[in-house]
Amino acid sequence: MEIKLIQIAQLISGSIEGDENCIISAVSKIEEGFVGSITFLANEKYSNFIYSTGASAVIVNSNFKADKPLNASLIRVEDAYTAFAKILNVFNPVRYDEIGISSSAIISPSAIVGKDVFIGNFVTLGSNVTIGETTKVYHNSVIGNDVKIGKNCKIFPNVVIMANSIIGDNCSLYSGVIIGADGFGFAPEKGGNYAKVPQVGNVVIEDNVEIGANTTVDRATIGSTIIRKGVKLDNLIQIAHNCEIGENTVIAAQVGISGSTKIGKNCMIGGQVGIAGHIKIGDNVILYAKTGVIGNIEDGAMHMGAPSFDVKRYKKNYIYYMNLEKFAQRITQLEHEIKDLKRERINFLSLF
Repeated sequence: MEIKLIQIAQLISGSIEGDENCIISAVSKIEEGFVGSITFLANEKYSNFIYSTGASAVIVNSNFKADKPLNASLIRVEDAYTAFAKILNVFNPVRYDEIGISSSAIISPSAIVGKDVFIGNFVTLGSNVTIGETTKVYHNSVIGNDVKIGKNCKIFPNVVIMANSIIGDNCSLYSGVIIGADGFGFAPEKGGNYAKVPQVGNVVIEDNVEIGANTTVDRATIGSTIIRKGVKLDNLIQIAHNCEIGENTVIAAQVGISGSTKIGKNCMIGGQVGIAGHIKIGDNVILYAKTGVIGNIEDGAMHMGAPSFDVKRYKKNYIYYMNLEKFAQRITQLEHEIKDLKRERINFLSLF
C-alpha cells in the first residue's frame, strides 16, 4: 500500500512540516525507521531517535521542539499516540471483511442472524441466539442458548459465551475468552464437604468493550456480572461473579477480581493486581502492578503494595525498607555502645 503524506495528515487532522508529497508505504518503530515508513514520537525517552531515524515521516505532538535539524518530515497533531493508532489501522494487513455462513456451522433453527454477518467453521449457535448485523463469529466458537450479541462485534476463534449472556455493539472478544462460566460458589457443610451454590445469573457486557485472550468473566450467582461500556481487558484476567467494572476502565494482564467487587469508571489497573471480594473501588483510581487490595478505595486514589496504600506513602516507606540492613547494623552498634556506657558507669560508681 502506498499513500501520500498529505493524505495521512488529512486523516489525522495534522499539519505537515516537510515534503507533503512523499510516499508512505509502511509503519515502523522510530529507532528502526526506513525510507518510505512513518513512525511517531510520544514518549520523551525516545526523543533522541527522531534525529537519527531513517523514517520518511514522524508524527509528533503539536508542542514538540527540535533541538537540531531533522531529516524526516513531521506531522504535528494534538496527540501523537492516538493519531498513530489511526495510521496503524490504515496499514493493518488483517481485514475483517468476511461475510457468509460456513456449511460446517451448527445453527439452531430459532437463532436469529443479522445481515452481513460471518459465521466461521464449526461455530455453534444455540437456541434463541441473536447475532447483530456485520458481527463476525470466527471458527470453533460456541454461543450458548439465549445469548444476545450486538452489531459489528468480533468473536475470535475458540471463544465460549455461555447461556443468557448479553454482549453489546462494537465489542471484540479474543481467542480463549469464556463469558458466563459458573462463579466460584460453594457452601461449607458439616463434615468438611462443600455444596455447590447454583449460579443462576448472567453476564452483561455493554458497548465498545474489548476482552483479551484467555480472559474469563463469570456469571452472577443472582443478577448480573456487568462490564460497562468502553472497558478494555487484557489477556488472562479473572473477573468473578457479581462484579461490576465501570465504564472506560482499563485492566492489564493477570489481574484477579474476587466476587461482588465494584470498580468505578476511568480506573487504570496494572498487571497481576489482586482485588478482594465485596469491596468498592472508586472512580479514576490507579492501582500499580502487583498491588493487593483488601479494602475500599476512594475516588482518585493511587495505590501500591500488598496490602495496598497510598503510592506516595509506599515510596517513602520503601526507602526505609531498602535500608533495613543498615538500620539493623546501626541498632546493633548502638546496643554495644549502650552496654559499654553502662559498664563504664558501673565502674565509675564503684570508685565511691
